[in-house]
Amino acid sequence: MVQLAKRFDSIPPYLFGEIARAKAKALAEGADLIDFGNGDPDQPTPQPIIDALCRAANDPITHRYDESDFGWPEYVSAVANWYKKRFGVTLDASKGEVLQLIGSKEGLAHLAWAYIDPGDISLVPEPGYTVYKVNTLMAGGTPHIMPLLPENGYLPDLSAIPSDVARKAKLMYLNYPNNPTSAVATMDFYLDVVEFAKQNDIIVCHDSAYSEVTFDGYKAPSFLQTPGAMDIGIEMNSLSKAYNMTGWRLGWAAGNADIIKGLNKMKANIDSKQFPALALAGAYALENMAGDPKTIALYQKRRDILVDALNSLGWKLPKTKATLYIWAPVPPGYKSIDFAKMMLEKAGVLIIPGIGYGPYGEGYFRMSLTVSGDKDGELITKAVERMKANLEINW
Repeated sequence: MVQLAKRFDSIPPYLFGEIARAKAKALAEGADLIDFGNGDPDQPTPQPIIDALCRAANDPITHRYDESDFGWPEYVSAVANWYKKRFGVTLDASKGEVLQLIGSKEGLAHLAWAYIDPGDISLVPEPGYTVYKVNTLMAGGTPHIMPLLPENGYLPDLSAIPSDVARKAKLMYLNYPNNPTSAVATMDFYLDVVEFAKQNDIIVCHDSAYSEVTFDGYKAPSFLQTPGAMDIGIEMNSLSKAYNMTGWRLGWAAGNADIIKGLNKMKANIDSKQFPALALAGAYALENMAGDPKTIALYQKRRDILVDALNSLGWKLPKTKATLYIWAPVPPGYKSIDFAKMMLEKAGVLIIPGIGYGPYGEGYFRMSLTVSGDKDGELITKAVERMKANLEINW
């Protein structure tokens, strides 16, 4: 039998594929499962966006290839306008400072393929979204891990990166608000990043997928607000989390036109963009709606219930400012996989073991606030009651 390419030899199984299989097995065996796994919004896409899609789909002009350079014109212009309104950042879509993506995930992956040659280095946060590390490896590069430690507020210590590594590195991935830790970044940190990147000639890619999922009045900044960021970096985001549109696969890259040109060269040889009606619906959302406030309010309510309930069992968790996740230490005596397995088998509660985000995630687990069917926190409360009744947790 013909073997897979050797590039797959260094790639671990995709975390959420493994979780999905564990979930399917438990359900097949009749488990009454409460799922805190994937961060997939459980609320519907707002109806005005669906209506905009229907209008666009009824226009024959959207039934052909999108032959634009960087994306459907109304969509990339809407992204630029959104940046101006939301962050005060000026982008010129006509000069290639915005690129339409098939969801931000593919952009994050293809950026590595566009810029990393065998032997090149990417600076990768850990614990972190697995796409950064995996696609560096797939491109033949070497990920240099930047540990995200609680004592540093889950921000990488740039001074800890060896000078020889910094000089050889071509790409740095960042992600704030952060998945999985829910940490947020300051403008002072971004200023340090820009200075570091300029000194070492490094492209910075900021994954801003959770910028609009924020609580208690907190507003996440854009990396592109930082003086000098447009010289060395780009930012990726999507409509997935803010508008409950994960399945629509519609995102963007914004920032330095030369970096985006390199990414677009990669994409032009791989995909032919989306159904243009999707882009028009996305443009409608960005131009006419400030996210989905009702869903954000629901997430905040779930966050409050979950954090309070876990703290009643002995955890000492602060209430997160952003993202869809609670990142918590496993109780003493457990490894993250062992604790996740016990939660699934004894309590019927699905969580993500921290080790799935890399060795620096060991000792933690992640719970998502996107609990399908949970309107008033009843499933979250039920899950924690199961934990109390079925698990031995000794602090």
